[in-house]
Amino acid sequence: MSDQFFKPVAYHVEGMSCTNCALGIRRTLEKEGFHNVSADFTTGEVRFDVADESRLPLAVKRIESLGYQVKDVIETGQVSKKGLAPIEKKFWFTAVFTIPLILHMFLPVGILHNDLFQLALTIPVFVVGFLHFGRSAWSSLRSGVANMDVLIFLGSTAAFVYSLIGTIYGLGHDYMFYETSASIISIVLLGNMMEHRSVRKTTSAIDDLVRLQKNTARRLVVEMNEGQETVEEIDASLVESGERVLINTGDKIPVDGEIYWGAGSVDESLISGESVPVDKQKGDKVVGGTLLVSGTLRVKATATGKDTVLSQIIELVRNARKDKPRLQNLADKISMVFVPTVVILAILTIAFWYFGTDLPFRDSLMRGIAVLVIACPCALGLAIPTAVSVGLGRFAKNGILIKGGTAIDKFSAIDTVVFDKTGTLTTGTFRIRNPECFGKSEEEVRSLLYNMEKHSNHPIARAITRYFKGAGQIHFERVEEQKGLGIEAVDKEGNVFFAGSYNVASHLTTDDSHQVYLLMNDKLIAWLDLEDEIKPGAAELISFLKEKGLKTVLLSGDRQSRCDSIASELGIEEVYAEKLPDQKLQVIEDLSGAGKVAMVGDGINDAPALAKAYVGVSMSDATQVAVKSAEVILLKGDLSLLSKTFGATRTTLRTVKENLFWAFFYNVSAIPLAMIGMLTPIVAAFAMAASDVIVVLNSLRLKTRKLR
Repeated sequence: MSDQFFKPVAYHVEGMSCTNCALGIRRTLEKEGFHNVSADFTTGEVRFDVADESRLPLAVKRIESLGYQVKDVIETGQVSKKGLAPIEKKFWFTAVFTIPLILHMFLPVGILHNDLFQLALTIPVFVVGFLHFGRSAWSSLRSGVANMDVLIFLGSTAAFVYSLIGTIYGLGHDYMFYETSASIISIVLLGNMMEHRSVRKTTSAIDDLVRLQKNTARRLVVEMNEGQETVEEIDASLVESGERVLINTGDKIPVDGEIYWGAGSVDESLISGESVPVDKQKGDKVVGGTLLVSGTLRVKATATGKDTVLSQIIELVRNARKDKPRLQNLADKISMVFVPTVVILAILTIAFWYFGTDLPFRDSLMRGIAVLVIACPCALGLAIPTAVSVGLGRFAKNGILIKGGTAIDKFSAIDTVVFDKTGTLTTGTFRIRNPECFGKSEEEVRSLLYNMEKHSNHPIARAITRYFKGAGQIHFERVEEQKGLGIEAVDKEGNVFFAGSYNVASHLTTDDSHQVYLLMNDKLIAWLDLEDEIKPGAAELISFLKEKGLKTVLLSGDRQSRCDSIASELGIEEVYAEKLPDQKLQVIEDLSGAGKVAMVGDGINDAPALAKAYVGVSMSDATQVAVKSAEVILLKGDLSLLSKTFGATRTTLRTVKENLFWAFFYNVSAIPLAMIGMLTPIVAAFAMAASDVIVVLNSLRLKTRKLR
């Protein structure tokens, strides 16, 4: 199976109302052989990978056999929200019939007390409840994961059947509990509706990002016959890589690309969290979805559609929701045993009061129903996914991309933070000084270094190409970057050139005081020095981490003296210098033996160490390599975002724990009250709905909560 190509598929599914609903769908699809299945009831999304697209109808059939509706395939990440949602329609329909039933408790109007009139009002409500809760309850039992709808269905049905028997046999008002059955259904639907609206707010991050993609583009077209350039306005999704677009002041940039003409200021806050516009000119790259504040640009598209940075961010945020923190797994296990336990408690409550006391059966039944309703673990199911959803959205808007709930958990356990140096703690913008040549002219060395290093994206390579820009062109037969060592090139005459650190020249000289050495056919022909600067905020970050009791480590391939100098200036406690990628990996392994390690690197040279660390953090600008190599991506290489990440993860976890406390506290304290008769089924339904909303509102506080 490993050589098969798996295509990701996403469906919008209606009817999922709790954690167990989603768990039932996931288990069912996994049994059918679908891979990487995830179901999120907060968004109504079901995602999985499939190798054979002909099996998609089977997936739809299995989902719908559980009582849910597969509405459409999710392509953009945004589901249409026009008009009333199905849950809203169901509530308003049942409310029309339920209100008169409740009024009979307060008004002495004769017809309101007529049992046939009450039956007529209850039947439409009961049918809606039977179809909504009954089908879901039965499907959940078939999937082996009983959900909260089992409790609602049992409670409302018991009250309805008991009342119906009283009406058929003319047993009088002591057997009329139609308002209880209808109220349970309507109030729970009200809670679901409020929950639906509130949860939609907690999951708005993806929708906000998707809306940024909706844009038009002014494509530049050259007429073949006349050679004139014309502008045509098209949907941005139709622009292909390599095509050219015109962007004017106030326009959203429609694609990722490179400026080939013009200059301007671009608001990149959506990917950096920084509101100050960034000046751009010819040769600079721009990101689709950002805003051109001033100026006019002509841009050559380098990435469109799903390949753009914004699309990758959207997919990353969406996929992060699939990954459950450890606390969620605990909540899922509790929910699985909670429903059958509550059913048993309800039966025991009825039996105790009816057989063990003088309480009439109708009162005993009402207490059992109250236990069923009050115990519905909706709040428990909402406690974690809503908080994680809001947290991920806040991270994304601040330029922090986290690949899932597990990473949020992991951050709370970190005790050591390891930093790469170049491009992480330092700016990566180097100044060239003291170039010295041996047997070659400075012009030849400039040309060699420029044409070799332009094939690398390493900060040192970028500095060299920037400094030697305009040097003569050399056409090499082969150029290969060896990560952690340098660049090797072969010219037409077969000469082999190598540019790298002292490691590549250690057998030729004992002078290790320079940063770049250039060899030709294994002979030293030049060296040069570079100076880099410490990033703004680096010292403050190290101070912040030390205040939190975290150990800081510098791990770099640079020479020892330079690493010691940087570490001393920043206050870093431990230094490992002159390490190749495999040696960095060994250092991470050794440090991991003593605690939980976070590795902060550029996401390219440090990929093995990032993957090995307990948490990998990339200081990249969201390149594809960085996205794949780390669990946390700090956009634009802003070090201050790392302290925000620690604060945001801890605040998110604190919110999760608060939600779990209130959910458990509510159920544990309310069930005994219902068992001793202090809660009626109607009051229990109101309380159960209120608990859901309280948990969601507490999660929404994360949007503005102070990070600590």
